[in-house]
Amino acid sequence: RSVNIVAFGNERDGLSEDNQQPSLIWSYLGRSALISQIDSSLSASHVGNPVFTEYQACVFGNVRLVVHDCPVWDIFDSDWYTSRSLIGGADIIVIKYSVNDKTSFQELKDSYAPMIKKALNHCSIPVIISAIGARKNGVPCTCPLCTSDRRSCVTTSEGVQLAKELGATYLELHTLNDFYIQKYFGGVLEYFMIQSLNQKSSEKMKKRKKTQKCHRVQPPQLEQPEKMPILKGEASHYEADLHNLLCCCQCADVAFYPEDLSTVVEAHKIILCSVSHLFMLLFEVKSPADIRDASIVRTAQSLFAVEGGAAFPPAPRGVPPCVPPVRVVVKDSVFCSCLPVILHFIYSGAFQWERLEEDIKKKLKDPEKTEHVLEKVKCILKTPGKLNTVKDCRSHQIKRLYNTSLRLFFNTPVLADVIFKIQGATVPAHRAVLVARCEVMAAMFNGNYLEANSVLVPVYGVSKDTFLSFLEYLYTDSCCPASILQAMSLLICAEMYQVMRLQHICELYIITQLQSMPSRELASTSLSIVSLLKKAKFHNSDCLSTWLLHFIATNYLIFSQKPEFQDLSVEERNFVEMHRWPSNLYLKQLADYRNYVHSQKCHCAVM
Repeated sequence: RSVNIVAFGNERDGLSEDNQQPSLIWSYLGRSALISQIDSSLSASHVGNPVFTEYQACVFGNVRLVVHDCPVWDIFDSDWYTSRSLIGGADIIVIKYSVNDKTSFQELKDSYAPMIKKALNHCSIPVIISAIGARKNGVPCTCPLCTSDRRSCVTTSEGVQLAKELGATYLELHTLNDFYIQKYFGGVLEYFMIQSLNQKSSEKMKKRKKTQKCHRVQPPQLEQPEKMPILKGEASHYEADLHNLLCCCQCADVAFYPEDLSTVVEAHKIILCSVSHLFMLLFEVKSPADIRDASIVRTAQSLFAVEGGAAFPPAPRGVPPCVPPVRVVVKDSVFCSCLPVILHFIYSGAFQWERLEEDIKKKLKDPEKTEHVLEKVKCILKTPGKLNTVKDCRSHQIKRLYNTSLRLFFNTPVLADVIFKIQGATVPAHRAVLVARCEVMAAMFNGNYLEANSVLVPVYGVSKDTFLSFLEYLYTDSCCPASILQAMSLLICAEMYQVMRLQHICELYIITQLQSMPSRELASTSLSIVSLLKKAKFHNSDCLSTWLLHFIATNYLIFSQKPEFQDLSVEERNFVEMHRWPSNLYLKQLADYRNYVHSQKCHCAVM
């Protein structure tokens, strides 16, 4: 017997000084008298980015307890298939948030609660919402990248409303002490554990009674169908792609020079503007009236000067001759000497503040100069109207920027340097993002192709909507197809441009949707699974085509009655017949059993 619990959310607020405090789940496991033999392990999509912690223990003496604690909501964006699998296997779901982190709660309410509600799909899985912490009215958050006012706390009525929307039980835990952990949270959790165990025992008894109804003559045993091939998701390399763009300097459209023009550092306007209002002002994406922050305007004017090109060295490599780079003079010599380190920090996602501090200290070896440069960087990253302190720039307080900030420039003409023409419409884009995220486009825009020096690029063989979904993935590293057919179209586009991770995401979406389709709907749907199989094979989606063949074989009695079944090739038909379920042997045994029952003139309760 076992109970599976899945916990989502972070109970620590963004202003907390103590980030080593134990989590709600760990506190419960450590303090409850009913828990024993605790073990934990960490799962990671890649180094330094833990997705969830798995705890295993014993409860009620001999019941196995498995807990998956997912503190980062990004799992729903970066690994949709894993998050769906976790919810599908849960007996109890716990949602945690800090009452002092209004931004995270709003993101939970607007983005992730609807995903959880959809994944539950009318299942009777109990959900516990835990609002954690004592409400504060302290100094507002001054993180230069924070876009919210954290002075406002999450009210009780807001938490109760979210619980009503999810059909959940709402708890307020003012502190993680013995009373709130053991008697309050633990009491509710253990109540639902007992309910889950009782339900499982009841279902087991029903199955046992059903198998004992016909004990004199047993019908043939139907074996389970063969296991489907398992597709594993590919880890994201989004930040690495954008960081490599700085290293290779392809499509650079900004050149930074010191005042003596002795050296040059290349960069990209789209990346700089995606993380900094100061660079938006410098490159005229926004005006001083839009910024409304005098400190940002003063820093831009004192630190940089955009100049003409007459007295400058030749343009950097990788820039088309028809599009000269913007030349920027860095007036501060100390800041200019650290500019390559600062750009590496920005291109890495602008969230590794401690590493930036160490690199600048090592380079300058002067505390005053180091502090001077770091103050300039904080102003570059500053959100207009907010204060900024070093404490608020710590990496654990800052959410990664690219997948949200670059979205602002998706399908907009701002800073666009290429226009795709598709189905009579135009779609603006940015070469730097395309080159960083797609090797085919990198070759297209940097090789001996017509597109390398063209602003208008025609696109054939794909619809506008599909191409927009493809570009959205390049900009944000996420996609959410609306249907199986749209996912297949996006898979074909991803194969065309050799973006393998997007192809795998589409494969997983198609598989998940088909697996969740009831037999009655599968029999009546107009969706042609054989057509999907043909397209998957034609576009080199070997994993999906193999899975679809197994899917057809597993649902043989449904697909063998459809006209599309005749479109299978001889090789495909042989595979399906060999792996069909139920097998010919079982059907023969079933026919013999029916004949036996009829000859004995008795009524079989099973049949």
